[in-house]
Amino acid sequence: MKYARIKAVISGGYTKVGLPRMPSFTRLTLPKAQIAKAHPKAQGQASHAALPVSYLRHALTVTGHLDTDGELHVYGHVLGRIDADCLVVGRFGHVEGDIVARDVRIEGRLNGRVFAHNVTLESSADITGRIFHHTVTVESGARIDGRMPWRPVSYFESLDQLPETRQ
Repeated sequence: MKYARIKAVISGGYTKVGLPRMPSFTRLTLPKAQIAKAHPKAQGQASHAALPVSYLRHALTVTGHLDTDGELHVYGHVLGRIDADCLVVGRFGHVEGDIVARDVRIEGRLNGRVFAHNVTLESSADITGRIFHHTVTVESGARIDGRMPWRPVSYFESLDQLPETRQ
């Protein structure tokens, strides 16, 4: 039986039902069959509309590699890489690391790189790093310290390994 793995260090905050989170290494393993029931791509459908949205709330700090085929909303703090179909960094969210997604909307802070077809930077966005994009929308008031190089769609389709960061 194959399993999907999520590895992350979760510290601080409380779960939605009010139980305290333990500030230690957490590993969640779900059977692939469970994921396939909710995952339309596994059933041969092209849409991700049936996938639930995942939320990282403001009281959470996650360190590690987050990977989802669906949509992820980050209102807390993430240290590490995020792979998602669609990612939203909320107004008070903070990401330090790389983001790889089809669609990215940033309202909070980012210190790192974005690799996405479509990027939207809201007026409250505070970006330090590079944004590799095919299309980008920047609202008035967004703060950007870095570069935003355009890339063709084929660049993202062949992106198996991220390029090295320049110092």
